[in-house]
Amino acid sequence: MSAWSQGEAESWADAMSFALVQHYGRWTVGWRWSHDEGDFGGGPVGNWCCPRDSITTPEETLARVGAALREWREWLEYLVGWFEAYPLDLSDIESQRILWERSARNLILQVVDRTGCGSGWHGHCRQVLTWFLEHWGVAPEVARGLVDEAIGGRFHSWTGPDTVAVDDVAEQLALSLQPADGRGRADAPAQDHLQRWLAVRESAPWHEIPDSGADGPVVPLRDGAVEDIRAFDGAIAPARAQGLLSALEMLRADAARGARLDFTLLSSWQQHVLDTPGPPQFRNAPAFAKRSREHCGIEPDTRARFDACLAGSASDAGRPLGLTARAARACLDVCFFHPFEDGNARSAFLTLVFVLAREGVALDGVGLLRRISFEADAPQDPLILVRYVNIHLAETRRRTADSTGSAQR
Repeated sequence: MSAWSQGEAESWADAMSFALVQHYGRWTVGWRWSHDEGDFGGGPVGNWCCPRDSITTPEETLARVGAALREWREWLEYLVGWFEAYPLDLSDIESQRILWERSARNLILQVVDRTGCGSGWHGHCRQVLTWFLEHWGVAPEVARGLVDEAIGGRFHSWTGPDTVAVDDVAEQLALSLQPADGRGRADAPAQDHLQRWLAVRESAPWHEIPDSGADGPVVPLRDGAVEDIRAFDGAIAPARAQGLLSALEMLRADAARGARLDFTLLSSWQQHVLDTPGPPQFRNAPAFAKRSREHCGIEPDTRARFDACLAGSASDAGRPLGLTARAARACLDVCFFHPFEDGNARSAFLTLVFVLAREGVALDGVGLLRRISFEADAPQDPLILVRYVNIHLAETRRRTADSTGSAQR
């Protein structure tokens, strides 16, 4: 049952997601966002759980898909009604803050009620609040940052927020809003987040987290990277998924021959990711990441420093660092050096996959590695990413061992 669920059944559900996007549009991608620990946990959908529990006969299964899709659509339309409960105007924010606060509080409570505060419910809460701000004219690059700052880690899985926390988040969000002419915060001094990352990189206790890669190579029962690209990127655009799959095939060939990781190698993959005529060049101007919330500076030696950092992804007997730590560090190097004009998050993911593959390790799932965002100056973020890689790797080893044991029996 487990093998069928993770293989044929999940592939069918992914194919259904793709078909719905093609037929109705991108709004449909949330139809599997189920309560608790379903396909994509913490969501508002109750008519679908996961392939293992929701796929039965053709008739029943298609009925569940239709019901889940309608449920998702009704929820979206319901949210718009709450968005428009008060006529808000960003240019008149000073006299309307109480209305913005009241709307945010109501939306949090609606998400709490709809999701039941299961696993990961706060992710959907962040999304709804971001949609709300964008609906009333807050720039997308600003909205996400304001929501993250307001919530600040106070919402947790399997736990409903108390009244004080809800009120405080709503108040902080309303107070952080700026009038339309200042929402970009252009008057704030530019901070070089690349330099902040390099400082964190140097001081991070990389050896603190046990290395799940120490047990040697592992070949998973399923290709987590390929399946995630087909499901996630394929829902965004088929061409995007195909570019990533081509890059993935190339990087695995490079890993098999033990290629040295540097910008030139990344650029050869990025040509497929971005579908450019030739390998894209290293940026020659400051870059803005996370929708302009982070500023990455440029100096004459930036590319050389980038290559030096990537060189540290190889195993070094003199200064040994665990495989999963090296993979996570190289991934974050790409994030914060921001070498390309576009597609840096995809490049960072491919980098992590390459570092693991070069030492014979592949994962059967990558969800924790692609749906999260890290901050350049957050000391704990590097260790969190190492833990996430370890979690996926440990689960991959466990499922592989279970399958081998079952086959022997």
